[in-house]
Amino acid sequence: LFDYNPLAIEQPYVGLENYQTLLTELNKTRSVTRAAFVNTAGYIALGMPLQLLIALAIALMLNEIRSFAMLFRLAFFLPFVTSTIAISWVFRWLYQPQFGLFNVLLKAFELPQQPFLNNPKQALASILAVVIWQGLGFAVVIFLAGLKHIPRVYYEAARVDGATRWQTFRSITLPLLNPSIVYLVVLQSISFLRMFAPVLAMTTQGDGGPLNSTTTVVLRVYREAFQRLNMGYAAALTVVLFCIILLVTIFQLRVTTRRTN
Repeated sequence: LFDYNPLAIEQPYVGLENYQTLLTELNKTRSVTRAAFVNTAGYIALGMPLQLLIALAIALMLNEIRSFAMLFRLAFFLPFVTSTIAISWVFRWLYQPQFGLFNVLLKAFELPQQPFLNNPKQALASILAVVIWQGLGFAVVIFLAGLKHIPRVYYEAARVDGATRWQTFRSITLPLLNPSIVYLVVLQSISFLRMFAPVLAMTTQGDGGPLNSTTTVVLRVYREAFQRLNMGYAAALTVVLFCIILLVTIFQLRVTTRRTN
């Protein structure tokens, strides 16, 4: 509600002007703010389902492993507890067009080299792959905990009745994993909605490029608040993002809880 500047003496009241500016930016086809909201929606729409599906598949496999089970779990969980900035910088090097390991491998197999982070069509997917990989360990651990709490007697009864593996998964495993699914859907959705560090670390000058193809709402808040000192507009962005997170969380809880019941 104020045109706040930490370096200024006076902080004039501007009412809803910052929100009007935000709506104007959202209506512009090529505005950075609009790109930030569209990209953030893309991160959550693609990243959250993919991450949970992959994590569930890994958890089901690990649940059947008896030898070296803890070693495999540690291998998947280790990236989650590693610094996001450190992982982002490592993958930024791996994605390098000329000297990055991925392009070196592509060249070794006589495949065309890829620009990855330097191409607007590939940059978002390249960052998303890293974020999904890093967060897999947490989701795998939650799914494993849920699987361990399913009574074995249900599986034995299904085996006696001649149920196939798919029928057992669909009728026993998936319904009884619903509490874990609800928890992860809400938590991971919030995580993708507030994505910031990987984009800041992996893009040139941390600007969400190329051509704003990877920028997010939180990165936009950071640039407006701490680089342009436009605190009022950054605060308006934050309020809108909070409302979106709240609405998405309520919707997901209603849908997934109803399914659980």
